[in-house]
Formats: sequence, C-alpha cells, structure tokens
Amino acid sequence: MAKDYMIITDSTCDLPERFRDYPFVDIIPFIYELNGVVYGKEKKISAKDFYDGMRNGGETKTAAANTFEISEHMERALSNGKDVLFFCLSKGISSTIQNAYIARDELKEKYPDAEICVLESLCASGGHGLLLWHAINNYKAGLTVRENMEKLDMIKLNIVHKFTVDDLKYLMRGGRISRTTAAVGTMINLKPLMHVDVNGNLVGESKVRGRKRALNDMVKNMGDAMGKYKDNQEFILINQSDCQEDSDYVANMIIETYHPKELAIGDMTPTIGAHTGPGTIAIFFMGETR
Repeated sequence: MAKDYMIITDSTCDLPERFRDYPFVDIIPFIYELNGVVYGKEKKISAKDFYDGMRNGGETKTAAANTFEISEHMERALSNGKDVLFFCLSKGISSTIQNAYIARDELKEKYPDAEICVLESLCASGGHGLLLWHAINNYKAGLTVRENMEKLDMIKLNIVHKFTVDDLKYLMRGGRISRTTAAVGTMINLKPLMHVDVNGNLVGESKVRGRKRALNDMVKNMGDAMGKYKDNQEFILINQSDCQEDSDYVANMIIETYHPKELAIGDMTPTIGAHTGPGTIAIFFMGETR
C-alpha cells in the first residue's frame, strides 16, 4: 500500500476554504501588515477591512514564509510517518520556493527514507489555488506523492491567469509601472490586462480604456487561451479584492460564454492584494497556452 502524505502549500493559493478543508491539506499562513499591525496568524482582519484600509491610504507590507516555518510544517508530517508534497507561490513573485528547497534538503538528512516532493508551481493566487484543487483530486484518486507531483508538473503551464486592476497606483508602488505611466493612465482611465507568464512572472498583456471594457475583454480573451479545453472547463476560479459586484458580473459572463462545470468566487488574500490593490479581478482556468 502506498505511503500516505500531506499536501503542504501557503495561504496565497486563494482557493476558498470549502474546497481545501481536508485533513491531508496543510496551509502555511503568510503574514502581512497594515499600518504597522501584523496580521495573518494570531491576529486576523477581514478582507474588506484590509482593502478599505488601503483605500484610506494605509501602508502595507508582505512577507514570504521563511525556511524555519516551512521546515516546521514539513516535519510535522514527516514525524508522523507521512511523505510531503509541497508547492507555493511562483518563484517569479516570492522567495518561498527557495526557502522550501533549503528546508527539504535539511530534512532529507533527518528523514532519509521519506519522500519530500517540492514543486515549483509557476502559479500565483487562484492559479496556485487551481493547482491545489487538482492536487486534492489526485490525492483522492489514489495517486502516490510522486505521481501527484509529476501530474501537477505536467499541467501547471496549462493554468491560465488573467488579471485586471482598478487603480494603477498600487502597481506603481510595487515598481511594476512608472510614476508617469500611472499618472497618465489614471488621467485617461487606462486599465491594464495582465497575466502570469510561463516563467511565473506577472506581466502586462494590453491596456484598455474603462473598467467595463477591461472586464469584458478579459472574459473574451479567455477563449483564445482555452484551445482544446474550451468545451471542458471543470473548474474556473475568480478572485477579487473587495469588488463583489464586478466579480459577479464577470462570473455571469463566464457561465454564459464557457459553461464551466463549476465556478467559484473567492477573496484575494491581502498578501497578493497588497501589491495589486482594491478592485483587482483575476480569473483562473485551464488552457492550451498562457
């Protein structure tokens, strides 16, 4: 009989809790700050309150999980005789995966007979969440820890990420666009359409004028990326940072256009939303190309 294992990942997966609430799934919470107050572990704040704080000019900070934290979660599973499947936010966005490699190598010396599988996801936010959704289904189907990792590795670049933001100043603060670009774009109501590329980086795709046009084009552009998956969308995930009305609008368009078997809307974790701002809408689905 195959050895049991834990799927360990982090809270930036943005997969709603009802889809990941299993005893074989362990989520490492990331900490984040609003106006110097640390949240994410002992202290909690609602997504709405966090994004309202940003709208009111609040200062935010985020942090990756360090090697000690990752090692602690891995060893909890290993000491109970289980193997580990670990993946996290893309290397193009976070240093977490590098810390995981260090933790894995150190623990292999202590647990030489254990399988500690660490996968570079090249995914972010709900794309990372969609990868977790597949990992959970693979576990339920009886795949071993290594079989699960290999299957995830085969499909990770088929997980398409589409983003748009409402306020350019947050991308400017994070160094993704210049101050001049943000000022001019805001003046003429430009809204960027972005995606996560094959290297796991958040990059620009195009710019359109107006929020409604951005939402419409984002959904329209999904079809080109879907390819052979167009008529077989098992699960589409939408993440939003306190813009429920817009996410409902997008969800209805997706359902009418692509007829997914299942669609869910979830909050974007502040760890991601701190860099994209309130009003971010992101869509994650299976496609032939990113």
